[in-house]
Amino acid sequence: MRMITTVAEMRQWSDHERRRGTRIGFVPTMGALHAGHLSLITRAKTNADVVVASIFVNPTQFGPREDFASYPRTLERDVDLLAQEGVAVVFAPPTGEMYPSGCITAVRVEGLSARLEGAIRPSHFAGVTLVVAKLFHIVQPHVAVFGRKDAQQAIILQRMVRDLDFGVELDVAPTVREADGLAMSSRNVYLSIAERKQAVVLARALQTGFRTWNEGERKSAVLRALMMNVLAEEPAARLDYLEIVSQRTLEPVAMVRSGTLVAGAIRVGKTRLIDNWWVREDGTGEF
Repeated sequence: MRMITTVAEMRQWSDHERRRGTRIGFVPTMGALHAGHLSLITRAKTNADVVVASIFVNPTQFGPREDFASYPRTLERDVDLLAQEGVAVVFAPPTGEMYPSGCITAVRVEGLSARLEGAIRPSHFAGVTLVVAKLFHIVQPHVAVFGRKDAQQAIILQRMVRDLDFGVELDVAPTVREADGLAMSSRNVYLSIAERKQAVVLARALQTGFRTWNEGERKSAVLRALMMNVLAEEPAARLDYLEIVSQRTLEPVAMVRSGTLVAGAIRVGKTRLIDNWWVREDGTGEF
């Protein structure tokens, strides 16, 4: 496995592989890897000849009072895990390499970035779209794999790729969960033992809504009320939002049908957690 830390070397490697006809898969991460990340690597390997994984804790997607300074950084462990997974290249640039002095360009997906997570974290998605656009230009992948847990992020990136004509296919992989249903996240390490037990209430609420939808209920108001009742069982979980929206517009919908996203966010202690379930265009759902 090759470790690359500069933009120039990463581009040189990608240019060489593309000229050889190699299909490049890409999994961007902020490190602190868990089984969810590794499932993305496995998925990328099925659709590419080689896989590049990036490790970069991106400062532009953190707000002024968020956890950039304390975000878990486990580079040596992460590199070992990626080597075991057969990754060809780890791209781990320093901040100054990704954001040289004087960098002033922004990439924004208007409208979609202001809803759900964007309403709570106003600058977050501008940072995500900027760094992903830069990574796509640098790594030059044919396919990039993202996790469904960050559903709004995936929707925004799909729109960015379409609007800006990026020559990359986006593959969105299912959420990987712990045995009790909690969605895997690098931030789960922040939770104390007591908070870990409390945190699962979001997954439990969403699963209740998903199960009720599978049983035939389609009214958003009914499904949301059921999920809110479950959330109320855990007073330590503070709700940021629980919304039922169109995946195309992220605007609320009255009925849960094809193309619907059900997304929630809670805070337990100092930790903020997100999760979702959704309905595909063919009418089948996934939790």
